[in-house]
Amino acid sequence: MILPLAVTMGDPAGVGGEITLSAWMRAEGKHRPFYVIADSVHLRNLAASTGIVCPIEDIEEPREAASIFANALPVLNEPLITPQRAGIPEPANAASVIRSIEQAVQQTQAKQAAGIVTNPINKKALYDGAGFAFPGHTEFLGHLAGVRRTVMMLAAPGLRVVPVTIHVSLREACERLSQDLIVETAHILNSDLRQYFGLEAPRIAVSGLNPHAGEGGAMGCEEITIIEPAIARLNVEGIKATGPLPADTMFHPAAREHYDVALCMYHDQALIPLKAIDFAKGVNVTLGLPFIRTSPDHGTAYNIAGSGKADPGSLIEALKVASFMANSGD
Repeated sequence: MILPLAVTMGDPAGVGGEITLSAWMRAEGKHRPFYVIADSVHLRNLAASTGIVCPIEDIEEPREAASIFANALPVLNEPLITPQRAGIPEPANAASVIRSIEQAVQQTQAKQAAGIVTNPINKKALYDGAGFAFPGHTEFLGHLAGVRRTVMMLAAPGLRVVPVTIHVSLREACERLSQDLIVETAHILNSDLRQYFGLEAPRIAVSGLNPHAGEGGAMGCEEITIIEPAIARLNVEGIKATGPLPADTMFHPAAREHYDVALCMYHDQALIPLKAIDFAKGVNVTLGLPFIRTSPDHGTAYNIAGSGKADPGSLIEALKVASFMANSGD
């Protein structure tokens, strides 16, 4: 039997519920069956209020999802603490959001699910309501899996990007950058691209940190002292890495033909080009975990939550990528 994917509820005040309903409506056999760990009453009310015609069926365990999926969205019930209004974060429901993630991890590690697809969360609501102690999903999943380091990769048709530093200020990103961090990130990236994406020898394009990749030290020396030595180490270790490349010229179509993934030095250097190229189909993939995790590359979208207008495209792409990775990893 094909294992289903586990979808988490995300912030119940956001668009996670309605894009999950819409993703089921548009599934049409394009990816593995999935089930969602969420409040089934809330989802039924959401379907009725948004006009999304999605039948819902409660399940007791993940293995039931495959036989139900063709006729209804399988829901493993995780009740909310208090009724949830669209667009208004409710810290009281933070514990339910966290339990949804924890259950998805437990079920995937127990081989009851093929992987996890997470809906967007509001970190402040989790901080306020449950003392959430992590900068984001990626770090929390690493904690649950017991791994020291995870890597965030964003993917869209025609481009994959990885930031070496993630959810820190630009000043702190520059302070944290090191040869070891670049090399460690590239090794995780190389390994998972080989395992899950069918790339025998991934080509990694490494960006510079400074304008024009430092221009020989005229605009900064990090390329000379940190990035170039890291690239040299990677090549000695058998990883195909090139650079450092100026970030303002490495993302146009002709440049992208020469690499499989761009390894960037900080968050926005990686995410801005990907979102500019294809915002609707961007997918967040966490590498370095002992299980598959993808996520839509957008936030809770409180401004349109509950309206039925949210585009499920990124979630659908996240489901497709998770399905592809599960097939490749089998």
